[in-house]
Amino acid sequence: MSILNLFIAAGRGIADWRRRQKAYAELMRLDDRSLADIGIRRSQIRSLIEGDGVRRFDTEPLPSPEQASFWSAEARLTGLSSRSGL
Repeated sequence: MSILNLFIAAGRGIADWRRRQKAYAELMRLDDRSLADIGIRRSQIRSLIEGDGVRRFDTEPLPSPEQASFWSAEARLTGLSSRSGL
């Protein structure tokens, strides 16, 4: 790997990290009702942002199609990937 590729990869990593930090802050600013409207709980925000896509509790209801499509639109607006689990 050339030095240039190393710097490019580092730059992309930093940009991705900043994008995740911004998305986390935006979701944490929402109240619990707004989070419920998009089908997530405050305790799920970190795992959604990190992109592991694993739902933490078996008792959690899946989001309705309207909520899932809203989340997809919101993810596109905030720069999150669609692999966030919703």
